[in-house]
This record gives sequence, C-alpha cells and structure tokens, in this order.
Amino acid sequence: MSITQGPVGSICVYCGSSSGADPAWLAAAARLGEILAHAGLRLVYGGGGVGLMGACARAAHDAGGKVLGVIPQFLIGAERPVTGVETVVVSSMHERKIRMFDAADAFVVLPGAIGTLEEAIELLSWRRLGLHAKPIVFYNPGGFWDRLFDLFESFVDQHLVPRSFSQCWSAVEFVDEILPAILSSPRDVHVPHQVAARS
Repeated sequence: MSITQGPVGSICVYCGSSSGADPAWLAAAARLGEILAHAGLRLVYGGGGVGLMGACARAAHDAGGKVLGVIPQFLIGAERPVTGVETVVVSSMHERKIRMFDAADAFVVLPGAIGTLEEAIELLSWRRLGLHAKPIVFYNPGGFWDRLFDLFESFVDQHLVPRSFSQCWSAVEFVDEILPAILSSPRDVHVPHQVAARS
C-alpha cells in the first residue's frame, strides 16, 4: 500500500517565536514568506506575530499571499497574531498541531527551540509510521540542525530505525533552496499495512 499526495498548495512553517532570534534568521523567514506568496502557495503557521513566525507571516501577507494562522486561545496575548491575517483560534496545542497538519501539503522547519523541535519530531514520527507522505524540509543555516541530524544518524547506526528513515526529510542551507526541495520531494511512499489512520 502507498500514499500518493496531490499537488502542493499550502506549506506549513514551524519556527521560533523568540524576538531575540538572529536577525539573519528573521530575514530568512521573511524571505520565505515572500517566496511562498510569489509562488501562489498558502502559508500555514502557528498564528503568532512574533519572532520568525511573525516575520514569515507578515512578509507573506504584505506580498499578497494567502496566510492561515492557527493559535491556541491561551497564547494570543503572548504571541499577538498578525493583523489582517486569517487566524483560527483553537483550545489546545494538540488541536493547533492537528489543524496545521491537515491544512498543509508540505512542511518547513526553520530555526527554533523546544516548541519547534517538538513539532518537527512528531511530524517525523508520523512519517516514520507511514501516516503521511508530505515533504519535510529543514532550513539549516550554519549547521543549526546538524546536532539533531547527528542524533538521527546514531539511531540508524544503532539499528533503532532503518536507513530509509533518512529519506523522510531533507535539509538545505539557503532559504531559496527550500521551495525547490519541497517540489522535488517524492510524492509516493510505502505505508505499513498495519497503519490505517493517524491517531
């Protein structure tokens, strides 16, 4: 059995919400928002107006792109949604992640911390279980995610995951490489017979 995805129309971006992030990363997030808008792709993101999250959403919106934010009620005050952007308010982090997943055809992971890492790991876990075949691309400026990739490699070396796990994601160093990496990702993957639906 295999899952074949349709064309890419919406891309979910996971990234940091800290206002103290490297200015170069903030600029890259804004550049990605512009790229998605100019390509006619909808940005799906965590709904906040701060950090890389806000930079990406604001740039996409200002460039005339479609943007969908998904934010839990309890984070509205802290993360301050972008004015004028379609924003769905949900009741929990779990609901936020499910809504973002269901709305997206592919995923980009920009620099971030615990929340971004948690989102990326869950996404990879679902991919490993055969619950989706959506492309996952890490933006890895200056080797930001290298230590995580080394950990993944250690899982393979210790026979905890098969070598094919490395095909579940890709990484690029420059922001202009993100969209080509998504569009060139395989759209058909094997799904284990015992997996019937996402839980």
